[in-house]
Amino acid sequence: MKRIFGLAVLSISLVLVSFRPTYTLDEITAAFKVGNAGELSRYLDSRVDISLPEKSDSYSKIQAEMIIRDFFSTNGVQNFTVKHRTPNGSGSEFCVGVLQTRNGDYRTTLFLKQKGERQLLQEIRFQAW
Repeated sequence: MKRIFGLAVLSISLVLVSFRPTYTLDEITAAFKVGNAGELSRYLDSRVDISLPEKSDSYSKIQAEMIIRDFFSTNGVQNFTVKHRTPNGSGSEFCVGVLQTRNGDYRTTLFLKQKGERQLLQEIRFQAW
């Protein structure tokens, strides 16, 4: 009886693990914490809406990485703190945090959407705090 119960628990665990996304929002926010645009680009969709204090547009993945890299280097990222996030379960996630830079803080909003087996960043908004 114990053996059957153990096999059942193991089987259920394997099924649940197989539905885990290939990365987590924690990995994305870790890239924000250190201002690593190269690492962040791994999670960008093919088109990304980016809103900065001075401009807003939709960019290709390559353009988005360059714009984020420039924003990070110009402002000097010091930290990123998550203030609110929606639970993953509907195929999309939403996160609001504060990006701390040497030039001031930015309220940062991230929107991720399920694409195939991965969740990708589709929108990033930076608002001066």
